[in-house]
Amino acid sequence: MSDTRKKRMSMLDSLASAGVGSAPPSMMSSNRALRSARDAVDGHNVWELDPDQILDDRLDDRIVPGDLDELIQSIETNGQVVPILVRRDPKDANKYLLVYGRRRLMAVRASDKVTKVRALIASLDDDGATRAQAAENTARRDLSYIEKALYAAQLVDSGYGSQSEVAEVLSVTKSWMSMALALVRIVSPELIRLIGPAPGVGRPRWQAVSDEIDKRGREGLFDLARAAHDTPGDADPSVRAFEAVEKAMAPRKAPPPPRPLGEVTPVALRPRSLTIDGTKAGRIKRTKGGLALDLTDPGFADWLQDQAQDVITELHARYTAQREE
Repeated sequence: MSDTRKKRMSMLDSLASAGVGSAPPSMMSSNRALRSARDAVDGHNVWELDPDQILDDRLDDRIVPGDLDELIQSIETNGQVVPILVRRDPKDANKYLLVYGRRRLMAVRASDKVTKVRALIASLDDDGATRAQAAENTARRDLSYIEKALYAAQLVDSGYGSQSEVAEVLSVTKSWMSMALALVRIVSPELIRLIGPAPGVGRPRWQAVSDEIDKRGREGLFDLARAAHDTPGDADPSVRAFEAVEKAMAPRKAPPPPRPLGEVTPVALRPRSLTIDGTKAGRIKRTKGGLALDLTDPGFADWLQDQAQDVITELHARYTAQREE
């Protein structure tokens, strides 16, 4: 095999070899899918194709494609380093179907300088293409939890396979699949897409939101997410949208039980006002667990906090002396 051919094959091998050795069976399955795509590649050429020849009818594995400006600039400056993967369209000999590389394809289409997209061409059927896309999805580290969960739900809903079969393709556990599908159903794909990928927000926070939505419904959440996207800020807009929904869905604290009719708060537990030279200085309250002191002068409060040990020691000495009298 020539050095050039070895270099081309390493583009797919770099993904397929990730995690090999100590990888669990599910990861090995992803590796096999990528190796199948590698073996199906026409090894003689990295083709330069007209972007208009390539159709993208895949299920979305990203909620939004992200900012393409940086990628466009990189491709215009340095060229398209990593080819996309396509397969021949069985219905049209002059067309190709995208397997993966959507952002690179979009960047070339949007570029004013680059007119051709570099691509590897593989002989894959629908199942092989889906497995290759899913395996490449698994190999990437920049997809958020909710993007993976939504992609898993799309695969099941499209009739690609059962939950177990999709779990095997995505290299996730059956319990992960079950929880992800339930979460997507409760939150709804529409609200998830409106919020966006929310990078850095993991399953526990999404699960907490899902649990509250399951109890209280989604009323008003779409408007909150839209408003968060329209509000300027330093954080990722999708993170702002998620946090707005998360705040609205914060678990409600149960109100304290009502006091029985006729029950009176003990005098010892009632707060007492404190005055200094006839001016209100705060209040003190005996609680069931101790004593609460609230001072209106923050400077005095800071000083008392620093001197608390000496003050308490002096007061305790006075208390002890009075008891002995």
